[in-house]
Amino acid sequence: MKTLHIEHPIADFGVWKEAFDRFAQIRQDSGVCAHRVQHPVDDPHYLIIDLDFTTTTEATAFLGFLQTKVWSSPETAPALAGAPKTRILDLVEAQ
Repeated sequence: MKTLHIEHPIADFGVWKEAFDRFAQIRQDSGVCAHRVQHPVDDPHYLIIDLDFTTTTEATAFLGFLQTKVWSSPETAPALAGAPKTRILDLVEAQ
């Protein structure tokens, strides 16, 4: 499993969630197997999103989509309040 890990500040969770939900079908079509949305207990205006994929290729392609088609426009990312930080992670078994 590969995880596209995203962190960024937001202005309003309700507005962000509405925008996030609009991309549900695109996430599914792009290979997202599961997702998690979290925020630090002391900062509800900062989100941590993990999107799970089967392959690095899928995760990389979806990151490119987010960078060029979503985060580049206030219309498609209305609550984004700062530049997203991203990493593609690989699951490692710990013994």
